[in-house]
Amino acid sequence: MTKEIISTVKQGGADPKSNTRLRLVIQKARAANLPSENIERNIKKASSSDQADYTEMTYELYGYGGVGIIAEVMTDNKNRIATDMRIATNKRGGSVASPGAVAFNFDRKGVIQVVKKEVDGDVLFLAVSDAGADDFEETDELFVITTPPDLLYQIKEVVEGLGLCVEEASLEMLPKLYISCDKEAQVANLALIDWIEALDDVDAVYHNMKLED
Repeated sequence: MTKEIISTVKQGGADPKSNTRLRLVIQKARAANLPSENIERNIKKASSSDQADYTEMTYELYGYGGVGIIAEVMTDNKNRIATDMRIATNKRGGSVASPGAVAFNFDRKGVIQVVKKEVDGDVLFLAVSDAGADDFEETDELFVITTPPDLLYQIKEVVEGLGLCVEEASLEMLPKLYISCDKEAQVANLALIDWIEALDDVDAVYHNMKLED
């Protein structure tokens, strides 16, 4: 979380009023119980020219059974993460793919989750549809709103303007098509994904494997 704060400030400035991405990162940090003094300290640290910047990178991998895996990375050492990825595939299989080979199967989207309790779904649907949302779904506990990536922050503010609490808002890579594979391949892919997720420089991992019971 602190890496994301630093990177966001480096890219867009230290004022949350003008840096909408920073405003969202601060909200996420607070939701994760990161103390306010830590947030302020990292914003101030990022404003210093002495603070190293973090590079955002995407690694694309092939798993078992034709499954595609995308790892979003934020690092201050490209050689370290390259070595970590080689170790991951050596230990858990799969292979690093060339840029674009996996990503074309995914779409970058904003995803907003709103707890269903005390929410009028019809009112919410109309408000986010008018604001430009792509999709509106519901689970047992949540309304899930999918947005174009450039409208995530605006639509989040529309939801909050209705007096609703946003459970989570983030940019994600959503698969265009899910791939089914046998149980052995599924277990192997999950082991590879777990290994990658545990790497310090990895922020998020996405895949297009259909998870079977």
